[in-house]
Amino acid sequence: MTPKKFQETIWKYYRENKRSFAWRETLDPYAILVSEIMLQQTQTERVKIKYAEWMKLFPTVESLAYASLQKVLESWQGLGYNRRALALKHAAETIAKTYDGKFPDTFDGLLELPGIGPYTAGAVMAFAFNKPFPVIETNIRTVYIHFFFGDKFGQIHDKELLPLIKKTLPRKASAGCGPREWYYALMDYGVYVKKNIGNLNKRSRHYTKQSKFEGSNRQIRSGIVKAITFKPHTSISLQDYFKKNLIEVTEEQIIKNLIILEKEGFITQQKNKFHIA
Repeated sequence: MTPKKFQETIWKYYRENKRSFAWRETLDPYAILVSEIMLQQTQTERVKIKYAEWMKLFPTVESLAYASLQKVLESWQGLGYNRRALALKHAAETIAKTYDGKFPDTFDGLLELPGIGPYTAGAVMAFAFNKPFPVIETNIRTVYIHFFFGDKFGQIHDKELLPLIKKTLPRKASAGCGPREWYYALMDYGVYVKKNIGNLNKRSRHYTKQSKFEGSNRQIRSGIVKAITFKPHTSISLQDYFKKNLIEVTEEQIIKNLIILEKEGFITQQKNKFHIA
């Protein structure tokens, strides 16, 4: 398929099947950053609810920067992967205190923010500033594999996709067909491919199967953060908390994960009790 025919196919589908989300209706880089962090490891339908709640509580980067970590983690409950909330807060603090509240508007500037990698920086540049930066995520990857690598055997590396992404990416920020809308169109088509053809991401070298949550240290840390968010605990009272929630865990496992959470900046110990930092 030629790049031109590919673009025509994607745009046609998008015009007829465009999805609507609150984060697509804003150009606020902070709001877009929030949505990108939430969407990284959480289903879209869940994010729709939590995003609306979050933006009511923390409508600006300053409101998040100066909020307590306890309030932030309370608001994040239900999304999982609490490190994302911590990274988002640290990024907001950097913007508020180091950049005087002015959101970085360059790719390199965004990369300087805590917890922001190349994908997130590129996504903010595209969605907030309509700049033609290459962006690869699960749905976009699916589309390019479907159209351009149908006959290839073996795993496909993102470096094979990048030239095609750059070649088909609109360079000008024209109304309705610039980088922003193009990536939204690709993502929507990717959802269509997954639903009707299957998960082609399994053919990517970058595909990873999510590790089991039940019985993992991630489950233990998630439980500890959830418990301590609402009241301080000792290692002994945390054992009782897990028993009430029918989760089998030893005191040794609790202590091990308390140490990790303290090092990561989630919690502090005062006397014998652990609190949110």
